[in-house]
Amino acid sequence: MDTKRKIEIGKVFSAKVGGSWLPVRIDKSLGHGRYEGASLPSGHAVKISTDAIRGDGQTVEQWKASTTPKEHDLPAPAKGAAAEPAKTKTARKERTPKGPRHSLANAAILVLSKAKEPMSAKAIVEQATADKLYTPGDGRTPDATLYSAMMRDKKARFERVDRQVDGKTQRGLWTLTAAGKAEIETIRQAFAAKKDA
Repeated sequence: MDTKRKIEIGKVFSAKVGGSWLPVRIDKSLGHGRYEGASLPSGHAVKISTDAIRGDGQTVEQWKASTTPKEHDLPAPAKGAAAEPAKTKTARKERTPKGPRHSLANAAILVLSKAKEPMSAKAIVEQATADKLYTPGDGRTPDATLYSAMMRDKKARFERVDRQVDGKTQRGLWTLTAAGKAEIETIRQAFAAKKDA
């Protein structure tokens, strides 16, 4: 027949707390096999039962000694490390502002700047590809990607327009706003610089 273990107040035991086994210092008995303690090293208060406690217990000093790495367990300092002063954080380098990205939306601005009339996203992609401003990737629907990018453009550089042709309304055509026209030269220079690189 098993004899009941004695749980000593003030000792550290391994206890199951929230599904994990943690070191817990038992602070007081609540009666009926329940105890209150502190999870180490955080000190969070926990309540546990005898069934959730393992081990014979050790003093807090013994527990600290067992968790502190021994001198022979510590990594050896690098050669010459003692002679070198500790490095301080260097100041962050100032970032130079980058030009416009080489993106499909920016390529669309260059295509629309030359267009005599509003264009569909599909026609813009085809012209950007022909002008070597854009190289199609793995995506199957670059025109849908461009359409979405123009709709969500934070700078509002694109305007969606409808046009009447032979009594029929053509929808989903795009033209540049004043904000888009203001960026044409900057984007043209960025694309030319990338082509030269």
